[in-house]
Amino acid sequence: MEMRSYLILLLGMGAVTYIPRWLPMFFLSGKKMPRWFLDWLDLIPVAILSALLLPALVTSGEPRHLAIFQPRMVVAIPTFLFALKTRSLAGTVVVGMGLFWLVEQIIP
Repeated sequence: MEMRSYLILLLGMGAVTYIPRWLPMFFLSGKKMPRWFLDWLDLIPVAILSALLLPALVTSGEPRHLAIFQPRMVVAIPTFLFALKTRSLAGTVVVGMGLFWLVEQIIP
């Protein structure tokens, strides 16, 4: 691929990343939004993260099959409880990594 094609590709990727973030900010800044809408927006990151993590935690193999009792799930539950209790992102990451290491040592 020539340099001009790379530049066009880079600019296009930048545009499709920037524009969806800029448009709502441009049109909604300075406007008063209802409280229910703001509460709903707060749930979007949790919903996306759940949709990404749950299949990886409860399925395995190729083709995918249900496998609830596996090391990832054993680690996820106490890590989730720690996150709910402390609301600490850094602490949750450290606890999750530590528990995963511990489970991998016990269950090879």
